[in-house]
Amino acid sequence: MMQQFRQWRRWLVLGMAVMLCWLGGAGTAWAGLNDDRYDGNIFALYAGNGSLVPPRVTLAQSLRQKKPTLLVFYVDDSSDCKQFSSVISQLQAPYGRAANFVPVMADSVPRQDQDSFAPTEPGYYFEGSVPQTVVLDEAGTVRLNETGMISYEAIDDVMRDVFDLLPRSKSEELRRRRPINELNTELVEES
Repeated sequence: MMQQFRQWRRWLVLGMAVMLCWLGGAGTAWAGLNDDRYDGNIFALYAGNGSLVPPRVTLAQSLRQKKPTLLVFYVDDSSDCKQFSSVISQLQAPYGRAANFVPVMADSVPRQDQDSFAPTEPGYYFEGSVPQTVVLDEAGTVRLNETGMISYEAIDDVMRDVFDLLPRSKSEELRRRRPINELNTELVEES
């Protein structure tokens, strides 16, 4: 009798769990590249690069090192930021050792007057919209400050200027970007 009761109770619990999932309990956790739902670290999930967050250095440390800095403001629950994360990840391949990449969660920037921040604080550059990309040269001068999704090439042009590299039109193209899947792209040699 006790054995039958235990089996009956197990089936009841399993049935209730299935019913909750079917009624929407599990469906609310679904998120994707093209929606504004939170589903984790966008750099790890959508750019295949979990090494960007947390950043290795702060903005203040990067400026003290006199290293060019790519500062990007983002939130994990924005479809634009999710899609833009792969561009930032692609830029890390050619510039990651020579420049510091400092992704900043926009929600972590205190809401106060922009003039109350020092140039060594991310809030000094944040304009209130995401994604926002700021490129600072080794002297801390702003070379790019754009809000919204920007192409890899637009940021690469600024980085080439910061590092005094030949423009793409004058440099020998040894590699090109090719999509691997719908989320990531990588640099591969031309066939």
